Amino acid sequence: MNKPLRRVAIFCGLLILALLLRDNWLQGVRAEELNSNPKNRRVQIARYSNERGNIIVDGKPVTGSVDSGDKFYKYKRTYVDGPMWAPVTGYASQAYDANQIEKIEDGILTGNDDRLFFDRTLAMFTGEKKKGGDVVTTLSGAAQKAAYQGLGSKTGAVVAIEPKTGKILAMASTPSYDPSSFAGYSGKDEKAWVALENDKNKPKQNRALREIYPPGSVFKVVTAAAALENGKVTDINAATDTPEGWKIPLSNREMVNHAKGCANASLTRALEISCNSVFAKLGDDVGRDKMVEMAEKFGFNNEQFTPVRSSASIFDKKSDRGGNALSSIGQFNTATTPLQMAMVTAAIANDGKLMKPYMIDQLRAPNLDIIKQTEPEEMSRPVSPENAQLLQQMMENVVTKGTGGNADLHMDGVKVGGKTGTAQHGEKNAKRPYAWFISYAKTSEGSPVAVAVVVEDSSGTDREDITGGGLAAPIAKAVMKAVLKTRG
Repeated sequence: MNKPLRRVAIFCGLLILALLLRDNWLQGVRAEELNSNPKNRRVQIARYSNERGNIIVDGKPVTGSVDSGDKFYKYKRTYVDGPMWAPVTGYASQAYDANQIEKIEDGILTGNDDRLFFDRTLAMFTGEKKKGGDVVTTLSGAAQKAAYQGLGSKTGAVVAIEPKTGKILAMASTPSYDPSSFAGYSGKDEKAWVALENDKNKPKQNRALREIYPPGSVFKVVTAAAALENGKVTDINAATDTPEGWKIPLSNREMVNHAKGCANASLTRALEISCNSVFAKLGDDVGRDKMVEMAEKFGFNNEQFTPVRSSASIFDKKSDRGGNALSSIGQFNTATTPLQMAMVTAAIANDGKLMKPYMIDQLRAPNLDIIKQTEPEEMSRPVSPENAQLLQQMMENVVTKGTGGNADLHMDGVKVGGKTGTAQHGEKNAKRPYAWFISYAKTSEGSPVAVAVVVEDSSGTDREDITGGGLAAPIAKAVMKAVLKTRG
């Protein structure tokens, strides 16, 4: 071979080598990145080329698939009671991708997960159509319906948890949306999507997980737990050294109580009538670092995964004494999700043991074989069993004698513990307050449900009538009642 031909051959060889390297780089190193790129239309086409598996509640699907008649996107997602279940399922759209469970478990639902390789291979030989697997949730249809209907036209959220396991029984958020309205690829779907994106009420926002609110007085149960665990209170019925007009540290401002009789009130009485001064002083007595430690044992300052991500609730790690005192009554920089307050309540109801919250019970193959079973997992032990039971006594007193009476179930053998909260916010507290209620129901066999409710806004309600006991407690009551009825 003469010299020019040899150069051409070497050059061609280098080109082939470069192509091989490039091909292997794309298929090996960048494959996952390209597959997950939202601009990769082939991924979307593949997602809807076969019927998706379903998301299951109480043994029945709350999702479905229909033939859309489209050349590329053969199947379109459908939803049963879409607005009620949207905070759980999320959406799967031919045009706008997917989110929440629909996104996280997309591999199972499409049948493309590696764990379904045998099913796909078998289908090739049998000639059966490819099918997706199912996601079986922990949700209770009755509890979800009670939560969603209880919120009604109000803006807010509800989370209910089974304290013994951490199973999420209800997760409602209003206003909501129908994922079916933009599941396709038409102009009508685009119009629905744009309207939701521009809606000032943020119906696509999952307020149960992604909105953080000032908790107000419901946070006082965390402060009470810190006071008990750190020995600042040894007798919940003994008078505290809390004068009326107690001054916030580092200021000349007196702590305002909205109830009468807070001077030197016992911890039980202070929780019953929600004395700001008692809990602000206890937070100061405990100290910032120990208050942070207690809040974080309950889950504050960390994102939670259910497996859908929940925003981190906040308890300020760097506040001064005055800020810490205000934080201890759920003001200042303290902010929380409804999920987080449901976790706090569940831990107290479960005698001090906090279980990791989750809402996927099983991942199931098309032939109904179980691919993955979620096992309950202990997350932490914020308080001792003895102190948890003292907290229960105080919360039950709130319902029987205090501000939480609207949550009382009046059922034989059932005790209800709760705490109301009305959280002021906005500059100089000018905005309409948030109404909170946290509660649990307990039988001789333990607590089957703990609930957190926040009502962000209730149209037509006068400002002075916005209270946790008035607006949020009845919703919690309905959810607890629904859970107890399903369990006989």
